[in-house]
Parts: sequence; structure tokens; C-alpha cells
Amino acid sequence: MEPWIRALLILLLLPTLAEARLRHYNFEVVMKNYTRLCSTKAIATVNGKFPGPTLHAREGDNVVVKVINNINYNLTIHWHGIRQLRTGWSDGPAYITQCPIIPGQNYLYNFTITGQRGTLFWHAHISWLRATLHGAIVILPKKGTPYPFPHPVNQKIIVLGEWWKADTEAVINEATKSGMPPNVSDSHTMNGHTGPVRNCSISTKGTYTLHVEQNKTYLLRIINAAINDELFFRIAGHKLTVVEVDASYTKPFITDTIYIAPGQTTNALLKADQSPERKYLIGMSSFMDSPVAVDNSTNYGLLRYKPSLGGSPFVLTAMPSLNATQAQRNFIHSLRSLNSKKYPAKVPLSIDHSLFFTMGVGVNPCATCLNGSKLVGNINNVTFVMPTISLLQAHYYNISGVFTDDFPGKPLISFDYTTVNYTGSLATMNGTKVYRLPFNATVQVVLQDTSIIAPESHPIHLHGTNFFVVGTGIGNYDATKDSINFNLVDPVERNTIDVPTGGWTVIRFLADNPGVWFMHCHLEVHTSWGLKMAFLIENGDGPNESIMAPPKDLPKC
Repeated sequence: MEPWIRALLILLLLPTLAEARLRHYNFEVVMKNYTRLCSTKAIATVNGKFPGPTLHAREGDNVVVKVINNINYNLTIHWHGIRQLRTGWSDGPAYITQCPIIPGQNYLYNFTITGQRGTLFWHAHISWLRATLHGAIVILPKKGTPYPFPHPVNQKIIVLGEWWKADTEAVINEATKSGMPPNVSDSHTMNGHTGPVRNCSISTKGTYTLHVEQNKTYLLRIINAAINDELFFRIAGHKLTVVEVDASYTKPFITDTIYIAPGQTTNALLKADQSPERKYLIGMSSFMDSPVAVDNSTNYGLLRYKPSLGGSPFVLTAMPSLNATQAQRNFIHSLRSLNSKKYPAKVPLSIDHSLFFTMGVGVNPCATCLNGSKLVGNINNVTFVMPTISLLQAHYYNISGVFTDDFPGKPLISFDYTTVNYTGSLATMNGTKVYRLPFNATVQVVLQDTSIIAPESHPIHLHGTNFFVVGTGIGNYDATKDSINFNLVDPVERNTIDVPTGGWTVIRFLADNPGVWFMHCHLEVHTSWGLKMAFLIENGDGPNESIMAPPKDLPKC
């Protein structure tokens, strides 16, 4: 290239280069005592905070996070929903894209936020440490780029989670040894608050309070960081206008109830248009419409107008029932991509790889378990076995014996997936298998729940890319009938989607990000049982379509 042409290109790019920033964060993971539910325990935190610090950036920024492991557990951090274009080494799932950071060591996560703006979150991605190791990611649009909705006066981050009185690592370790389901949490949390506890003799954090001013509009950034709970969210007396999910803009719609599964985020506008002389309850409650549903306590926060009136009466809200399937479906079916000229919905129309994945729970032998067997999760009857070296390293360095690329693209045996009269084998095959995709392949995946043991919903999260949800329904997926009703115009774009109990969901995506990308149920109990797999996307042509070289400080197994 001629020098004058190179100089001209640099001048043309200067505004873009000047706009992007380097955002540097230090995440020191330490144990800290927290008191909740009238008892105190040490929890894993980032910089002593629960929830952890918010990571702020703009679209186009380069983000560098030094994670220092000062706890006695192996550790990784996942930047949930960040696409990680060619930077799979910074994605974070243990033994998929990296080996864990061992106690006393550190690792530098380094990635650029490309083509994304909105709300995501970060969390630990090994064992059950994400119960307390999580926090928000706020990605602002590029400077000078307005929101495609009325500009709010302020933003409020609301992180929904769970709290166990017991050590969560002990909870999952005991369940693994017994082969049985783990204990459910003792409470929900709202920005770390479990709500007031009666007759508590020790100081404890009480109710989360959201302060607003009358007639002003706020952007609520709502995150479900719970381990195992799908949730409803309401604010008494107020409507919410949904404008974004999983850092993708949506067509605005008004609702009084938000449904949000683990791993999902929702941005909604709140107009503070009610009487300032009252206090309004903010409710979060579980959704679980499977036959084995177990409820834990509903948690409430509080919305108060400023100036605050001490003796003002409460406005209550009744939360949907535990099995309020219709409320869940109403919310999900209301979601549509914005699909504007500036933010088009680029839905793959022709498909190179058409896959059918069944998901459910099985039973495998276990000599050390209580009943000689254990519950396992599976996709297409394969229970994923975690390797001892990361899949991405094995792929990059061509290390044999770590995984095979024969993950089945459809069930090995066809059956009536949603019948409760299943009489086949409950056993699954164990394997570390990936599904290989060429660069730029278009992919459709039918995600089908099964009723083996019991039907359950599955919030499925795909790393490394977003996908479009082109269809969903109850019962067995019928390719001939159901594909006719696919939405190929403005389907919602997400990184995590709920497969309904006893039903199916169809997603489409473009495999344009080389690397190894985890796909798993975001109910941690199911992930722990092996309901997970990975896609291996091959390099394309040239360095810009190939995964970057691994960093020198990549942890070793």
C-alpha cells in the first residue's frame, strides 16, 4: 500500500479510533463475611462486593480485566453474552476455553465489544461459585448514538439472585456424592438483599429500595443471576416498557409482569407516574411449571418516591402463581427484534446445518452414590464429560484424545418426546463430544424438551454468538407443520432462551466466530449433571477469520 493511501486511511479512521477506549478493571476475588437471614457466612466476592462491581463500557471499547484468585477454589469468570469475536481465550467457561485460575494466580481477560450495546452480566463459570460471584455489564451506545426509545433520566441496575444459608460448594458436592438433586436456596435476593427477617437478633441487610422522582422515566437494567430459578418481576401500581433483552433492542411493549430466566437480561422503561404519598412493593417470585416444582420464598423490594414520606401506606402486588405458564408465554410471545434500518434482524434464511437436540434428565449407574445410581442431564442422550484440558487448547494445538467431533445432530432413537409413558432406557452415554461447523455456516437447532423422568423447562445459553428465536411451541416439534409459522422477519435476538416445559424452541445463528463455544442449560443443577455440549467453529480464510493466538498468561491445567 502506498504511504499516502495509508496516511489517508488513518485520518479517516481517527474519529472511530478516538471514540473507542481501553477500559481496565481489577477483580480481586476474596472471601468476605455477609449476614443474611439472621446468620453469617463467608462468601466468594469480587473486591468484597455482593453483587460484584458493575463493568461499564461503550460499544467498540477494548476491555481488560485482571482477575486475581485469592480464594481456595479454582476460578474462572465468564462475560455472559459478550460475543468474544476471535477472543475465545477470554470467554471463561472452565475446561471449555481455559483451564481454571488456581488459588494465588491471576489471568488477564482481554476482549473488544463489537456490535453490542445494552445490559449483560459477568459471573464465575466453574462449579456453583456464580451464586455470589456475579455483577452487571453496562454497554452504552457509541457517543452521539441515541437510544431508539425515550431517553431516561437515570438508570437502575437490579440483579436478581438466590441465597443459601449453607456453603453452595458444599451443597453441590453433597448432591454429586449422593446422586440426588441439590437442596434449593433459602431465599431470593434483589441486589443482594433477602428482605426483612423477623425476630433477628443480629444486624442484617433488609429490603432493597428503589428511589425515584415523580414523572421521571428510568431505565431498569434487570438481570437474572440466580443459580436455578426462573423468575417473575413486578412493581406494584406501575407498568414497564420492555425495550431490550440480552443486549439486543426490541420493539417496545408494555407489561406489568416481566419473565426472566437465569442468564437473561431485560431492559425496561419505568415511568414514575404514581402518587408519591405511597410506597410500592417490588416483587420477584419463582416460575416452575414442571410436575416436580419446589417453591422457595418470594422476595420483595420497595419503590419509594423522593422526597420520602415516612408513614406513607403500602401498595401491594400479587405475584403470578408458581406454575403461571400463561404469564410466561404472554411475555415470551411479545418479544420481537427492533428490526430497524440501523438495527436490522439478520435472520439466516437458508440453512446449512439443520440440527435436532433433545434435552432431559436420565439415570446412570454410580457405585459411590446412595442408591447405586445418579441423575444426569443430557442432550441427544449424551451426558457431557468435562475434560481435564480445555477444549479450545486441544483444538488450537491439535491435541488428540481430549474430545471427539461426533456429537449427534439428531437423537439416535426417535420417540414420543413429551409422553409421560416413556418405557425406554433411562441411561445415557457419557462423552466429551463437540459438533463441528465450518466458518460462516448457517445453523438451525430445534431444542426439544423430553418427559423422561419429568418434563422441565431449560434456559439454554449459547456462548460466542447471538441467535434468533424463530419458533416455539408445546408438545413434539413437527417440522412440516411448525416451520410454516416461523417468524423470519423480526424474531427476538438473544443469547439465552427458555425451552418450555414439554415443548420446543427453534433457534438460528451464523457460525461466524471461530473457536469452541459452550452451549448448556443455565439451571446450574442441569449443567452440573451434564446437560451441555460445545460447537467447534473452524477458522475461515486469513487472520481476520481465525482465532487469535492464546495469551502468554493462559492458565495451565
